Amino acid sequence: MEFDWNNSPFALDGSLTERDIEESFEDPFAVRLLPDSPRFAVQSRYFNFGRSASGTGIFSVYRTNGRVVRVICSRVFTDAEEYFYQRKLKQMLDS
Repeated sequence: MEFDWNNSPFALDGSLTERDIEESFEDPFAVRLLPDSPRFAVQSRYFNFGRSASGTGIFSVYRTNGRVVRVICSRVFTDAEEYFYQRKLKQMLDS
């Protein structure tokens, strides 16, 4: 997976690095969603919930052409996102 970091639309605040974000997409248990909101669907935006190699939970909004990923926004999980990720992880491991 290739990432486009040229002219990034957001500034990293120091809590995350580009590598952390890339690792969250490589998480074998990452959850990727196509939002059902017309606002996001029209612009082909997707959500990624994944963990970096250090274990940090990262939520990202991104777009892709199938080859290159352009991250629009990333941040550390909120408590609700952590719960969602853990619930999906348990569902995957139980099936």
